[in-house]
Amino acid sequence: MNFDNQFQGRQVLVVGGTSGIGAAIAAAFAAAGARVTVTGATHRECEAAVAAPSLAAVSVRRLDVRDAAAVAACVGEQSELAVLVNCAGVIRRGEEHDPEVFAEVLDINLNGTMRTCSAARSLLRETGGCIINTASMLSFFGGGLVPGYAASKGGVAQLTKSLAIAYAADGIRVNAIAPGWIATPLTQALQDDPARSQPIVARTPLGRWGTPQDVAGAALFLASGWAGFITGVVLPVDGGYLIA
Repeated sequence: MNFDNQFQGRQVLVVGGTSGIGAAIAAAFAAAGARVTVTGATHRECEAAVAAPSLAAVSVRRLDVRDAAAVAACVGEQSELAVLVNCAGVIRRGEEHDPEVFAEVLDINLNGTMRTCSAARSLLRETGGCIINTASMLSFFGGGLVPGYAASKGGVAQLTKSLAIAYAADGIRVNAIAPGWIATPLTQALQDDPARSQPIVARTPLGRWGTPQDVAGAALFLASGWAGFITGVVLPVDGGYLIA
């Protein structure tokens, strides 16, 4: 099998791709020759992405995944679509026991993923494309401070499996990545606190924090022809944290 240049000229949409893991995935697809569009939830996020050298080759669009009409319009702007990556998400540590905050987190992380998958289905059917969702370590175990986030990511895992079955007849593969402890601005406070960082690294068999590029590599693999018989998988990218 020769899958060289398989992303060359292909259209990739990375929802929530203006920073962190999503931006690394977008940059990796762009480096592989894809035509990439990323979305951010706010004007500030989009402006930062436009200024980021790593995203110089991508298009940037504002999108609130809670808005079904906006999701449909964003997807509809794509002339074709080979890969949809869902990275949009929020976490509200310590606030998610409030039912309203809980519902907001689910609406963005879980319902937003469903909205984009549903909107993209017809385009992906035309290309035999694929979907990569973003799950989490909290898809597998609970989080006392983040019940909404944990519930949403558990839902993303089950949604991924369900859509893999439902979309298979369309030739669409649906998988998810489940990042572990990844060094991003969102985890900077943990990285900088030895009392919290050291136990994380100590439990991780590979002995380090992951990088956004580690996760991007897994995403490109799942989107590639090398993964052509893989669907419905939730792939941990965690340095072995989950099994330790």
